[in-house]
Amino acid sequence: MLTQLNKLLLITFIFLFSHFSYAQNTSTNPKVVLETTAGSITIELFSNEAPVTVENFLRYIDEGLYVDTQFHRVISGFMIQGGGFTKDLKKKPNHAPIKNESSNGLSNKRGTIAMARTQDPNSATNQFFINLVDNLNLNQVGNRAGYTVFGEVSQGVEVIDKIGKVKTTTRSRYRNVPVEPILILSAKRL
Repeated sequence: MLTQLNKLLLITFIFLFSHFSYAQNTSTNPKVVLETTAGSITIELFSNEAPVTVENFLRYIDEGLYVDTQFHRVISGFMIQGGGFTKDLKKKPNHAPIKNESSNGLSNKRGTIAMARTQDPNSATNQFFINLVDNLNLNQVGNRAGYTVFGEVSQGVEVIDKIGKVKTTTRSRYRNVPVEPILILSAKRL
């Protein structure tokens, strides 16, 4: 009798513990998927660490702005950049710039997504980049603002690597443009 009771308690404990562990590992962070001509990229967004940046990115996703844009800047061993230009390198419209959140503790490591910007730290709008390697030099250092990391590729790392290896050229005034455009066919929340 005692043995059966011990077994029942053990089974109950295992069930409750495994259920609790599963609940702890389930992320509540929003996710998006970019369907590209090179494959699918799923990105988990870190809304607690970069709330303004994630809200901005999701606004562009929801408005369909990223559809039919290209990864217009590809630098092997560095990053792939997109979100701002069509296949013909026509600039897409954008909203007002957002504040820089690079002091959020997130690092520009391989597979992370960050906002592209000008020299002005608070100039990010719709363009983003995905780090192909650890680019720690893009992080905030002291009072020098970095590039705001706001998510990480959770599926499709092989796709970003594939894009990072395409042949590039100079088109008009833009350097490192893929010879064959890598387009974002759709961008949506999961």
